[in-house]
Amino acid sequence: MGTITTRKRSDGTMGHTAQIRLKKAGRIIFSESKTFDRKPAASAWLKKRETELAEPGALEQAKIEDPTLADVIDKYNQDTIRPHGKTKDQVLRSIKESSLGELLCSEIKSHTLVEWLQGMTSQPQTRSNYLSHLGSVFSVARPAWGYPLDKQQIDDARMAADRLGLISRSKQRTRRPTLPELDKLMAHFTVSEKKRSNAIPMTSLILFSIYATRRQEESCRMVAEDLDVEQSEIIVRDMKNPGEKIGNDVITMLPPEALKLIQARKVTKGRIWPFNAQSVSSSFTRACQILGIEDLHFHDLRHEGISRLFELGWNIPRVASVSGHRSWKSLQRYTHMKQTGDKLKDWKWRVQLPVAKSTDEKNPPSP
Repeated sequence: MGTITTRKRSDGTMGHTAQIRLKKAGRIIFSESKTFDRKPAASAWLKKRETELAEPGALEQAKIEDPTLADVIDKYNQDTIRPHGKTKDQVLRSIKESSLGELLCSEIKSHTLVEWLQGMTSQPQTRSNYLSHLGSVFSVARPAWGYPLDKQQIDDARMAADRLGLISRSKQRTRRPTLPELDKLMAHFTVSEKKRSNAIPMTSLILFSIYATRRQEESCRMVAEDLDVEQSEIIVRDMKNPGEKIGNDVITMLPPEALKLIQARKVTKGRIWPFNAQSVSSSFTRACQILGIEDLHFHDLRHEGISRLFELGWNIPRVASVSGHRSWKSLQRYTHMKQTGDKLKDWKWRVQLPVAKSTDEKNPPSP
């Protein structure tokens, strides 16, 4: 007899997985499952499939598994222990519901994938993202479950699609805030923070995003328990990564200014900045509109922070220890800076650090 297991998905909806397991001499000789949005649909499939498998020769044929891509994606989602991020969930769901999802694994070749990409009305960067997430399914399907999905077909399709201009990498932003723009933002938020005691402390979040090179989502997830003051390190939970996000926890180094900003919060337990990341972004965007600052995003502060570290003469490994980049290659575009030195050295809003007292009387500190 088959079973139906109901589980809550990461997006809050319920999935009902119908599973058939046949045993012989205590060993499982056949297993098959399929997930449905409605329990009655799962029950109907279970009954129909059990009847089909009871036919002579049906079990032997079924053992040569060649499920649809939609079924493989269901199994991928079911068997993956680490939950996907929202974007990957949405992409895989869209692929499932597309014409590609209806095809059997053995029917999916490189030209099939290229034709599917050609039928999409999305931007080349979006198509590339879809192909990347689909590639993660292909990478697992054959070695883990024996399904006839060939990862080489994805690789061939990617090469052909790139040559045809169907896919491309996301455009890299180079926008950095100027000091006058930062002055306007800091002055604007200083006034609003004085007026409202419960206002989001945007001034400290702006500074932290620059000095710690952090995204607003990461800052708003940080907890005091993950801070190591002695080592000047903090764990960044669920750091954004091209492959996975949820569960991707990375220990990052905190420059002295960033550590001082955290300590100024005087939080000993729980979230250091307990605010909604979207609210932070919206507040920043709204301020830019009021101040007439064009095409500046909160995320550009991270770009500014990384660029600043290179301008200070830091090498790639040292910068990566702060930014959390796994691939040093992605940092290479920052290494050829026209400007050198600390851009914020004489900035009136900079985080000022105490000057260490010299213990060497022959070499007193410079005034």
